Amino acid sequence: MMMEMNFFHRSQEVIAREAIKHALKALRKRHLLEEGAHAPAFIAISRPIASQGSEWKQKAENLELELQQCYKAQSRLSEQLVVEVAESRASKASLQEKEEGITNLQTELTQTRDECSQLQADLEEKIKALELLVSENHQLKAELEEMTNKAKNAEAENKMLVDRWMLQKMKDAERLNEANAIYEEMVDRLKASGLEKLAQQQVDGVVRRNEDGAEFFMESTIPSICKHRINAHEGGCASILFEYNSGKLVSGGQDRTIKMWDTNTGSLSHTLYGCLGSVLDLTITHDNRSVIAASSSNNLYVWDVNSGRVRHTLTGHTDKVCAVDVSKVSSRHVLSAAYDRTIKVWDLNKGYCINTIICHSNCNALSFSMDGQTICSGHVDGNLRLWDIQTGKLLSEVAAHSLAVTSISLSRNGNVVLTSGRDNLHNLFDMRSLEVCGTLRASGNRVASNWSRSCISPDDNYVAAGSADGSISIWSISKADIVSTLREHTSPVLCCSWSGLGKPLASADRNGIICTWT
Repeated sequence: MMMEMNFFHRSQEVIAREAIKHALKALRKRHLLEEGAHAPAFIAISRPIASQGSEWKQKAENLELELQQCYKAQSRLSEQLVVEVAESRASKASLQEKEEGITNLQTELTQTRDECSQLQADLEEKIKALELLVSENHQLKAELEEMTNKAKNAEAENKMLVDRWMLQKMKDAERLNEANAIYEEMVDRLKASGLEKLAQQQVDGVVRRNEDGAEFFMESTIPSICKHRINAHEGGCASILFEYNSGKLVSGGQDRTIKMWDTNTGSLSHTLYGCLGSVLDLTITHDNRSVIAASSSNNLYVWDVNSGRVRHTLTGHTDKVCAVDVSKVSSRHVLSAAYDRTIKVWDLNKGYCINTIICHSNCNALSFSMDGQTICSGHVDGNLRLWDIQTGKLLSEVAAHSLAVTSISLSRNGNVVLTSGRDNLHNLFDMRSLEVCGTLRASGNRVASNWSRSCISPDDNYVAAGSADGSISIWSISKADIVSTLREHTSPVLCCSWSGLGKPLASADRNGIICTWT
């Protein structure tokens, strides 16, 4: 292509030169012809003919004028020739630029072809990789279908096993009810023979002891009369409990105070200050020297009862602390649960946390076992869980309720744990096997909140639980039936506590009213 363009350029230049030469020859030839034509005239003029002088003069002027016009035409042709030469040179420069542009385009075309070849190779490689992925995907789909079928089969087998397990549990519950009936018959016989106390020791085991000596024990009575109605806390009272071996009642409420009451007179004997949030739960050491409160301020507060001062502020939870309990073996270790999905173990002698257990679900209530080695916890997912306090490992769990667990209470001998839930059921579990020993319910009894606390009587014969309608239901554990319904509160009852002396029973409601029952 370059050679063709060079040849074309040269041929144009030759043609232009030939045209210029031809034009010059034509002008010379015309000039010669004109001179030949004018020659006779000049000869005639040179003759002294007077008559033709003016005529020849006129012809000479005309010929001179024509000669000037020829010169002008020659000048115009020369200028035109110069212009055409300049245009030829410009065309030549433009042609060179276009040739360079064509060269650059050919180079870019070559590079583009190379890139296209590389992209085509990459595309083929990607297509191969995609085909491999598609084949792997099909294989994984086949495996997934196989696993899904296995899972469905396992689920069906699991459902069948659960049904069989529930049937077995029902049979066990029936046998347990029969054993309870036999036990009641034996107790009646022993009462008649004057050996009731000995029988109670044989059934319950060795009487627990604390730092101050043997724990007092008295048979509980079924309460029926409201002895005192106390306006205790502004905004509501969420937790109450009795001192050990005493009739003094400790209460905590929304007004951020802890109050201690004489249940014989219904009078306020002491008030503890220093809590920076609402009191959600309370516990007391077995020597009655320290009161511990769980607070909505994410902290726990430990008071010295004698001085009324805060002994410790236990910090570490990142959300409200809703449950607390102290070891039944010593007054050193404390448990707490908060809505940060943790259970913490505290050493009161050191004043800080010594272990943290992370839970799958928030814990609403907890309790130490009698030996202080196991933690019982009730959770929002409805499960009752047992934890090893040393290692923090989950020992066992059971689906205690279909809704959140709100309360946990141990029997006096520690063999039975009472749980209450938002499904309005109160279940009794054997601590050793986590099997259901009994279920208590009432048509009008409705659990009022996630932290509604129920309780077991000191002789393990009765259960008391408050309701959202302001009533309190009393069940006989052996009969699994209501023996009394107490009505005095005008707002939902949040917690109940039974004195270790057998009476009175105390209850507190959302308006901050505390009632004592005998």
